[in-house]
Amino acid sequence: MEYKDYYQTLGVAKTASEDEIKKAYRKLVRKYHPDVSKEADAQKKTQELNEAYGVLGDAEKRAAYDDLGRGQQFRAGQEFRPPPGWGAGGGRPGAGGFGGGADPNDFFSDLFANFGNGGGRRRQAYQPQKGDDTHASITIDLTDSYTGATRKISLMVAERDEHDRIHTRERTLSVNIPKGVTAGQQLRLTGQGQNGEAGPGDLYLEIQFSANARYRIDGRDVYQTVPVAPWEMALGGEIEVTTPSGKVNVTVPAGSQTGRKLRLRGRGIPGKEAGDLYLLLEVALPPATTDKAKELYQQMARDMAFNPRAGG
Repeated sequence: MEYKDYYQTLGVAKTASEDEIKKAYRKLVRKYHPDVSKEADAQKKTQELNEAYGVLGDAEKRAAYDDLGRGQQFRAGQEFRPPPGWGAGGGRPGAGGFGGGADPNDFFSDLFANFGNGGGRRRQAYQPQKGDDTHASITIDLTDSYTGATRKISLMVAERDEHDRIHTRERTLSVNIPKGVTAGQQLRLTGQGQNGEAGPGDLYLEIQFSANARYRIDGRDVYQTVPVAPWEMALGGEIEVTTPSGKVNVTVPAGSQTGRKLRLRGRGIPGKEAGDLYLLLEVALPPATTDKAKELYQQMARDMAFNPRAGG
């Protein structure tokens, strides 16, 4: 079978700490999640990441994996056979043989099908472990944060079959998006992670907002660009604006220019301390597509004698 370099898969050094391995795994699994990745092999890549973390994220399996390659220069893809008897005694050579009939082409199953069974060192006070936590991201609209919402997501999860081989399958979940969530916040779905002897781990979903040219988000503050007619800018007056929380009437001060900022307190993303909404005024010129419109622009040019570049 071909050797798999799990450190290379996660992009970490062999001396990486447990925390570094976990951070690398979380970052990559979010990047290649099939719901957000445009990579053609995203599903395969996610499976490889889960497999690598299944070993390096477990202190005992990692130690056995490191022992297997100690003093060797195995490279990913290199033809490889483990020592006779490896896999029965906590990953080290011992009684019980190797692989337990697992698929000889499945590197992970071959190495860890009988991990910890049979001879070798004994574990004291063994405690069944919960499954690994899973990390993914979910993209929502800004308005979902104002009102709350329910969204469906599909996840690829790893499972073991009756032969202790790891397979992946797609699972669909309905997720409640609470009112007031912000970008980068993580939602915890208890018991929706990987399966384990003592029950499943948890699923952590990181909130991301879909791209929208009208809005810029800074924490709980929201900046919204609002197009305004030239006469509304010059003369001032009340205009109606559709915001993420609904329609509001605001007053444009006379003599406003593009870039002027109007602050609406508490109209940002809701929360214990709600953010503010900032309306950024931007002049929108009527198109000169009719004879009447062209005549009006020509009259303005004659009567107003306005030079926007004067003094520049």
